[in-house]
Amino acid sequence: MEAVLHGIILAFGLILPLGVQNVFVFSQGATQQSLLRAVPATVTAAVCDTLLILLAVLGLSMVVLQFEWLRVGLMSAGILFLLYMGYSIWRTRPAAMRTGKALNGKQQIVFALSVSLLNPHAILDIFGVIGTSALRYTGFEQFLFTAACIIVSWLWFIGLMLAGSTMQRIDDSGRLMNIFNKCSAVFIWGTAVYLFFGLI
Repeated sequence: MEAVLHGIILAFGLILPLGVQNVFVFSQGATQQSLLRAVPATVTAAVCDTLLILLAVLGLSMVVLQFEWLRVGLMSAGILFLLYMGYSIWRTRPAAMRTGKALNGKQQIVFALSVSLLNPHAILDIFGVIGTSALRYTGFEQFLFTAACIIVSWLWFIGLMLAGSTMQRIDDSGRLMNIFNKCSAVFIWGTAVYLFFGLI
């Protein structure tokens, strides 16, 4: 039971802060014409998190954290990626997207893969926090800890998709989503700057 509670609290602590993944899944729920059309982004983000959690628990975190060049490479690529994502989100026009220019399933998958696997902040958090925390458990307890982290991740992304869809119904004009996009872009650029100063 301790392992399950630990996994739930830890996963929520890492996933709750506004991040690129969260912004993307929420925006797809808010801009797609139906809830089902936002499923590819949601499932891809959750699958990526599941994979990263499993790799962290299985010990890959020890490899990543031991090699400085790998950490620097991840962060450098991530900074450039975050700057680009911020620019893309800033220029997004939600109202126009709902008239037929929304991302299709393949585009959602590609974007979700990139925001999940090219985000060094999330990767280092998962590997450094969940990976090292899993070391205190063995056997079935470690399985319960890992399962709790994964379930929280899936429930969170599904909840974000539903929240985005709800906001679309409340604000059909797209004005709120436009404000959300602008704030998200600024946050993402701020994350890039934060990572840059951490790198130097």
